[in-house]
This record gives sequence, structure tokens and C-alpha cells, in this order.
Amino acid sequence: MTLTRRHLLGSLAAVAAAPLQAAPAAPGEPVRWPEVTLLDGARWAPAADRAQVVVFWSVTCPFCKRHNAHVDKLYRAAGDGGPQVLTVSRDREAAAVRRYLAANGYSFPVSLDQDAMAAALSTRRIIPLTMLIARGGRLKQAIPGEMFEEDVMELLKFA
Repeated sequence: MTLTRRHLLGSLAAVAAAPLQAAPAAPGEPVRWPEVTLLDGARWAPAADRAQVVVFWSVTCPFCKRHNAHVDKLYRAAGDGGPQVLTVSRDREAAAVRRYLAANGYSFPVSLDQDAMAAALSTRRIIPLTMLIARGGRLKQAIPGEMFEEDVMELLKFA
């Protein structure tokens, strides 16, 4: 057996032994929610009887800042009867995210569990990226980029 052939067989064996990672949900498919910890240490879980709006963003993104103002308004308007709102910061430094939230007066829940959430919803690195999950937990739509306020507020109708 040649070195190339041995290398190929060894690589195939390593791939076969690796655990399979589920692909993110496609529109219409159920979302396999990971366990999520919020920035304040609380655990987050989706409510099956409510739609969810999940937004991926970063503190350095100027489009996210405008978009997050609308998301915060949605979060405040949704209350207990509207869609659950969860935001996922692409940032790694919790202190920077806390400063950003305080400086902008945002109150929506934030998680830094970006890898787990991306694996469940979308591996696209576009920010902001808004994911709409219908009641019952099926991915309805992925909306890349900044949205107008009226478009974000229209997500209330999916409650």
C-alpha cells in the first residue's frame, strides 16, 4: 500500500469515526434547539406555543445597531403574548456586549452561545440575521441584513 493510499484510508476512517453534526434547519423543518445561556447567566428555552425571533448581531456592526433598536422595540411590544425574542451576539467578550447594551438602552435577552445557535439555525455569517421560527418550532424564514422598523414590528403578527 502506498503512503497516499494509507493516508486516504486513515482520513476516511477518521471522518467515519467523527460524530455527525446535524445541519441547521431549513425552512419548514423543526429547529433542534440547543441549551442556551443568557448573558445574565439564566437559561433560555423556547416556548412551544409562541413564535420565536432570533437575531444574530455584533457590537461592531453599524447596521446591527439600527436593527437592534427595532428588535428592542419588538421585544418590549411582544410581552408575554407575542413572539419570544432572543438575540445572539457574535462577540466573544461579555463585557463589551454588556457595555453596548447599556449604552444603547437595550433590554432584549442576549446569548453568546453563537456556535450552538448557528448550528441549529444558520451557519451564514451575515449580520444582522433575523430568524423567524413559527409556533410549534419550525423555521419559517431567515432574513439577512438590516430591516426597517415596520418590517421588524410586523413580526408581532406571528405570535
